[in-house]
Amino acid sequence: MSVRTITATGIVDLYLLFFIHVASRRDIVSSPTARPDSAWVAQQARNASMQMQDWNLPATHLLIDHDAKYAASFDAVLEAEGTEVKRVGPRAPNMNAYAERWVQTLRTECLDHFLICGEKHLRHVVSEFVAHYNLERPHQSRGNVPLPDADRPASDPPILKLPTGAVQCRERLGGLLKHDSRAAA
Repeated sequence: MSVRTITATGIVDLYLLFFIHVASRRDIVSSPTARPDSAWVAQQARNASMQMQDWNLPATHLLIDHDAKYAASFDAVLEAEGTEVKRVGPRAPNMNAYAERWVQTLRTECLDHFLICGEKHLRHVVSEFVAHYNLERPHQSRGNVPLPDADRPASDPPILKLPTGAVQCRERLGGLLKHDSRAAA
């Protein structure tokens, strides 16, 4: 995806590459770059593979478009991990609906509220949103609870206990993203 940013030299398009593990709804987002090339994309695939291994969430398939940046080196990184790389057709957004919806969520819940001023600012805003999305935000497809964490695997249903502590509100990005939780009693 691309994001228009304002810099000292003018308006610049910065690009992000993201990966979504559909079964768990966890996402991984690259650092922004103004010049994505095949070497950068292959490095992001290596980073995503390592993150998925840390989460113990193997990827079986990856859907990508026919962009020339997705060269053989990109495919090789993922295929070495046992991931089948599939290319979707041109002008076929429904072929990758999860990715399209994630981009819409990032834009409407976060990026549309900011005037992004450079690469560092975009990196900060997106990293805060991804942390909120992966750790705090309730997901309708997951029973309106936050995504599972390391202490509770994705296969276990959430444990609903009547909390007794005081309510705490965690704010990110100046209060744009909020998460209420109970303090430990």
